[in-house]
Amino acid sequence: MTINKKIKAVAMLLGLGVAAINAQTLSQAKNWFEKGEFAKAKPVFKKLVRQSPSNAGYNFWYGACCYETGELMEGLPYLEKSAQRKYIDGFLYVSKAYYDLYRYDEAIENIDQHIYWLKQKKRNTSEAEDLLAKYRKGARMIRSTEMVTVIDSFTVEKSKFLDAYKLSSQAGIISLISDNYTPNDSTSILESQHTEFINEMGDKKLLSRNDENGQSSLYSSVKLIDSWSNPQKLKGLDEAGNNFKFPFLDSDGTTLYLSAEGNESVGGYDIFITRADSEENTYFKPDNLGYPFNSVYNDYMYAIDDYNNLGWFASDRFQPEGMVCIYVFIPNESKEVYNYESEDPNLMISLAKLDNISLTQRNKEEVIRARQRLAKVMYSTSKSREKNVDFTFIVNDNKTYHSLNDFGSAEAKKLFQEMTRMEKDLKALEAELEKQREEYNKATGSVKSSMAPGILDKERRVEQLRKEIDDISLKIRNSELGNQ
Repeated sequence: MTINKKIKAVAMLLGLGVAAINAQTLSQAKNWFEKGEFAKAKPVFKKLVRQSPSNAGYNFWYGACCYETGELMEGLPYLEKSAQRKYIDGFLYVSKAYYDLYRYDEAIENIDQHIYWLKQKKRNTSEAEDLLAKYRKGARMIRSTEMVTVIDSFTVEKSKFLDAYKLSSQAGIISLISDNYTPNDSTSILESQHTEFINEMGDKKLLSRNDENGQSSLYSSVKLIDSWSNPQKLKGLDEAGNNFKFPFLDSDGTTLYLSAEGNESVGGYDIFITRADSEENTYFKPDNLGYPFNSVYNDYMYAIDDYNNLGWFASDRFQPEGMVCIYVFIPNESKEVYNYESEDPNLMISLAKLDNISLTQRNKEEVIRARQRLAKVMYSTSKSREKNVDFTFIVNDNKTYHSLNDFGSAEAKKLFQEMTRMEKDLKALEAELEKQREEYNKATGSVKSSMAPGILDKERRVEQLRKEIDDISLKIRNSELGNQ
């Protein structure tokens, strides 16, 4: 045998050896993939896809491993390449990635392709059909994203998230209650948390706890003379999903907010709204509250403080393990949605995801007033209230005053004192109006007719005084900022 032939033979043997090693490594990586051990399989597929960039299977497996290990944006180009090469499960994973990115129309296109090829191969399509229904729901929801103003957000430990809720006593009391187990390797903090809500009157309690099947359900209890009645399971909720938690009863005593998992959710836990059917002693089927309150993550513990006109909810979107974001918003009297067709698609995604709350703040004066209310309620529930804090007045995002000495502008200080007197007058006028309304409701016939003009006059005066206070508040800020 010549030297050249020997070299070729050695090279061939080495090539066969490398191929055998690669085949063995690929087989092991596929095995890990099938078992769900994606972190183990990922580096193998990464190496293989670099060696063979056009291989549809390698692109799919690496992209899928990235998706399953939380690296969606790293894996998406590889998944897209596998789908372009008609790799059936490539369409599946591309659709999942687009869904997580709120790109619902593209998610639907890809799951449709996945279903088409499954049918061509005479394979079961039921799971893919379920995903298609979920994607269509997402597409409908983003088209009805509520135009809500989020004034603040802050990240806290998930295990102590209720500490961040600063509700007035008029909104009721929410508290965490103990359960018969604590978080471990197989139980998340969220799964182990149960809350109870007691209304402002202190005579009704709503709580969550595990039922005989290990599922979380909601129960109600009423105050007896010196104890609470045995909790009774709420009826009519089951159509919304399962694992019902985090109840909150609105001040109207009828509207119930809760969180649940299941087919009606777009992510993990979603926030739902329902109302009591007093005639049947049950609740109507809960409706998903939609975007931006819900997401592809866990969203829960929706609460409204009517007294301060502030709302709160928790979400672990964009948060590290063990942490949760608390959003504070201005509740709407009635739902108003963005015009999806006229808005930029990327802007609509941001508004639905709440990845930039400043985009929701279209009325800056409204935001300032809401932050003023938030600051008051937060200071009133903190130790700082015990210090020399005479009031709380927000000048801008970076300045909050608590004393007249904080003002640098003499004009601003004078205007603030005038506004303080106006607020006292408003409070007295509102009290008089409320008393007259109560008397009017009890009156009959000609008495009502004689009272009506006076009530209407007071309502006009209250509305005018509120406007004057808003105007003077703006003048104070402008004067103070102009003095700096």
